Amino acid sequence: MEYSKIKKAIKELTSGRPIMIHDFKNREDEIDLVYYAKHVGIDEVYTLRTLAGGLICFVIDLRIARELNLPFFYELLQNTNLSKLIKIPKYGEPPAFSLWINHVDVKTGISDKDKALTINKFFEVVKLVHQGDVELARKKLLEEFMAPGHVPILISRGIEKRHGHTELSIALAKIGNLIPAMVIAEMLDKGLSLKLEKAISIAKKRNIILLTGDEVIKAQRRLRLAQNRCC
Repeated sequence: MEYSKIKKAIKELTSGRPIMIHDFKNREDEIDLVYYAKHVGIDEVYTLRTLAGGLICFVIDLRIARELNLPFFYELLQNTNLSKLIKIPKYGEPPAFSLWINHVDVKTGISDKDKALTINKFFEVVKLVHQGDVELARKKLLEEFMAPGHVPILISRGIEKRHGHTELSIALAKIGNLIPAMVIAEMLDKGLSLKLEKAISIAKKRNIILLTGDEVIKAQRRLRLAQNRCC
C-alpha cells in the first residue's frame, strides 16, 4: 500500500500535477508543494505562490550541480571576510542553497511569467547534463542566464547525508526515473509554516497526494535492495 502511494505520487508528477511532502516532526516539521520541473509553467508558478507561499526553488542533484560547476552558496563565502556568516541552521544540517538565477529574456525576473521562463530554460540545461551533453549545458548556462536572479537553485546532497525537502524531492524523482529537477515551495500559514493537520485537510480537499519523509526514504531503500538483488 505504501509503495503504491509512492508510484501514484510519481504518476501525478509526470502528469504535471503537484504533490506535497512533509519532512519530519523532529526536523523542520514543514510541508512543501512539489512539481516536476519539466511541467512548470505560469499556472504552476502561480499555484506555488498562492497555495504554498514560500520561496519557489529549483532543485537539482549534486552530480548535475558539479557538472555545471554550480557551488553551494556557503562555498562562495569561504575564505572571504564574510565567512562568519556560514552557520548551521537550527534543524542541524547545512543549507542547500546555490546561486539565484534569471534567464536573460526576463523583464525583472519576479513575475510568474518570468519565473516560469527561467525555470523552463534551466530545465533544458539540466536535461542536457542528464543526457550527457555537459559542454552544451555549460555553454547555455553561461550565455543564457544571469546571477543573482529570482529563482534560487537548491542542491541535493543525497538522502543519506541530509533529510530536507531538497533531498526528498530528488530521491522521489530518481525512484520514478525522472530527470532530477524539481520545483518546490514551502507551504505557509499566517505568521507560521503550515501545520501538518491543515496540510492534510488541504490535500484531501484538492486531491493532492501528501507523502512523508519516511515514506520516501523507505521507497528508496526498497528500490536499492531490488537493484542489489538483480545485480
